[in-house]
Amino acid sequence: MRFKTLFVALCASALFIPPALRAQLKIAAIFGNNMVLQRQMPVPVWGWASPGATVTVTFSGQTRSTRADATGRWLVKLHSLKASAEPRTLGIQSGEAISFTNILVGEVWLASGQSNMEKPIGLQPGQKPCFNYEQELAAAQYPQIRIFKVEKSMATNPLPDLEKYLAWQQCSSNALNSMNFSAAAYYFGRDLFTNLNVPVGLIESSWGGTRIEPWTPPAGFASVPALAALATQPAASGKGELTSPMVLFNSMIAPLAGYAMRGTIWYQGESNLMGGTNNYDYRNYDDKMLAMVNGWRTLWQEGDFPFYFVQIAPFKYYGGAIRRVPSPESLPEFWTIQARAAHRIKHSGMVVTTDLVNNLNDIHPRDKMDVGYRLALLALDKTYDRGVESECPAFRKAEVNGAKIVLKFKHADGGLKSRDGQPLTWFTVAGADGIFVPADAKIMGDTVEISSATVSKPVAVHFAWDETAQPNFCNQAGLPAEPFRIIISH
Repeated sequence: MRFKTLFVALCASALFIPPALRAQLKIAAIFGNNMVLQRQMPVPVWGWASPGATVTVTFSGQTRSTRADATGRWLVKLHSLKASAEPRTLGIQSGEAISFTNILVGEVWLASGQSNMEKPIGLQPGQKPCFNYEQELAAAQYPQIRIFKVEKSMATNPLPDLEKYLAWQQCSSNALNSMNFSAAAYYFGRDLFTNLNVPVGLIESSWGGTRIEPWTPPAGFASVPALAALATQPAASGKGELTSPMVLFNSMIAPLAGYAMRGTIWYQGESNLMGGTNNYDYRNYDDKMLAMVNGWRTLWQEGDFPFYFVQIAPFKYYGGAIRRVPSPESLPEFWTIQARAAHRIKHSGMVVTTDLVNNLNDIHPRDKMDVGYRLALLALDKTYDRGVESECPAFRKAEVNGAKIVLKFKHADGGLKSRDGQPLTWFTVAGADGIFVPADAKIMGDTVEISSATVSKPVAVHFAWDETAQPNFCNQAGLPAEPFRIIISH
């Protein structure tokens, strides 16, 4: 009897909800026709309805119901789904009914960052297209790859839903062109699809020229003591405020949080490097990467999902027509900071791009196919356990042997090599005077032996320590070695 009385009371109160508060059935904008739902994990589905209304979601033989809360928001979780290329329908009902069709189940990834992630395959004002763009677009017919793009916007507070977006489409040359979809993300998704043979969903949320701080939520800043003060800093929104913490997270990431996905790929850093010594100093960029990833993982509630990112490419930041950084060593120093972030962030990996630049005056390298391929290698190896070599050689330790220094590396399985068969380049060595000179570098199995006829007692080694460095040193998988500098203790 008590339950019946409560039910009647709820029904009666619903009749007196002011018209402004009555909500039609709505589902979050990230859901739609042609989407891909994530396999092998619970799949949240959410939206809005009249407060207290019963909402029922059906998909692939599952029926899940819930009630909208006092604000009208509702959420259900579908049980884990198996990968399927069979088009299915998602139904949502609460008085009225909504249905989305042509839905697949597979692997979903979020791609974010600034202009090198944003760069499409084809024409873009002020940029040259990716290599072989016409042929690549013509061949981009993959109906089991689906793409969704968040459009640019800012907000002072987290938005409940996306305000600007391009809805899910089947991957085709027309879709990639009309959406100006990320080339790096497309190539990444294409390699996943061809290797995993399951549908792939790609969500792009990027904005050229942006720093990392606007993409980071308060929970992320709060998780890193050195940045905790930013967690309570009010977000500013408006013209010229792209540098403000949280303003892009609020509008372009927060409304996506919870959409079931496997992981994220990230290509950003140029704007933080060019921030100089102001409040956005690049020297703590690894703290900021850790903060952003912590914040995203906290909000998604999927644990430490994979996070794979791209080390920014060689470019004349200091030596070009415009001096964008305070020192010729700024970029190589930034490379080591990015590498440090890869060690600090759980379930992460970094792509090195020192060999993927054909024009050192172009901040938007045209080879995004290999960027996507290397990101996919990390996912195939670390996330999908495919046993491929995915990581670049990285300095491990050094031993002094008379006038020589023997360098040992991680990720040298199968041996090391010169990419072009020529002597190794961009190794320099210094003695106590601190003057670096070109080094004779020889591969000895899984080590590199460094020496110079003019340095009898070497104390330091640099590798690729220049913003224009394009070395030929790599592992047997053809992946280039990470830039580094070391000082030897005698």
